[in-house]
Amino acid sequence: MYINLYLEINVTIEFLKCVAIVNLNSTYLFDPLESRTMSGELPPNINIKEPRWDQSTFAGRASHFFTVTDPRNILLTNEQLENARKVVHDYRQGVIPPGLTENELWRAKYVYDSAFHPDTGEKMILIGRMSAQVPMNMTITGCMMTFYRTTPAVLFWQWINQSFNAVVNYTNRSGDAPLTVNELGTAYVSATTGAVATALGLNALTKHVSPLIGRFVPFAAVAAANCINIPLMRQRELKVGIPVTDENGNRLGESANAAKQAITQVVVSRILMAAPGMAIPPFIMNTLEKKAFLKRFPWMSAPIQVGLVGFCLVFATPLCCALFPQKSSMSVTSLELELQAKIQETYPELRRVYFNKGL
Repeated sequence: MYINLYLEINVTIEFLKCVAIVNLNSTYLFDPLESRTMSGELPPNINIKEPRWDQSTFAGRASHFFTVTDPRNILLTNEQLENARKVVHDYRQGVIPPGLTENELWRAKYVYDSAFHPDTGEKMILIGRMSAQVPMNMTITGCMMTFYRTTPAVLFWQWINQSFNAVVNYTNRSGDAPLTVNELGTAYVSATTGAVATALGLNALTKHVSPLIGRFVPFAAVAAANCINIPLMRQRELKVGIPVTDENGNRLGESANAAKQAITQVVVSRILMAAPGMAIPPFIMNTLEKKAFLKRFPWMSAPIQVGLVGFCLVFATPLCCALFPQKSSMSVTSLELELQAKIQETYPELRRVYFNKGL
């Protein structure tokens, strides 16, 4: 098991190195010394608070999230991150460095967003950043799908997975309504218990069926954990609501109904995000394990599975994040009666409200 884990970590590292090398000349990586791609003065009114691409289309949202979840961002140095932060902060203050181009500004904005909390401005925990989702999930998911046959392995890897989820949820917490230690602990324990109970229960039920069916037990456990973990992590939103605004961003109040829709969308996205990496590799691995190669080198099973999961997650993560607009909307008539009355009194012509669904 330890040899396999060592190999999986090496596969993950080599995967990131390959991605970085292949894209070494990409214009996305922020380098203040690279050649200029645009000429002329940079306008001071570019709205870098919003994504660069049209978020009303799936293609625009996908482009945005491919950038947000780009695993190359975790390879950036502290100097590059600080350079990006300085560019963004200076631009917001109206200070534009000579020769700064629009492409460089957007590049700096996405580098900054990848490492610093949007509310507090603090540098986020490395493994909790969105750019760490692919390498972390490919390793953890690959291990869950490799070591699923014994109870100790199920307990260990489900615990690792939920611990990682807790770090991600804490790292990306709202600055306006931070999670308390009790809320974080409750969500962590409940999700871990739910995932482990689901995995162990399904393992017991699948002992007398095809081994292929048994390979899907980890996915069922992850889906169950998401249904438990996300609502618990955002329980405060279900109690007091989340801010709703008009199309121009004017705050109208807080709605628990909007929170329910937002959380439902996130749960669906998270489950579908995990589906390709946990549904496709089992068929491939079930075929490969019947071949002479894996029978001769069984220790290669884990690295191969991690690589397959990683390939799926590179595409599934941003595409599933883009399924629903980050700035979601709902009809005014779907809000709580008190909030409806308040909005109708102030904005009688308003028909839809908007809110941030979260990730």
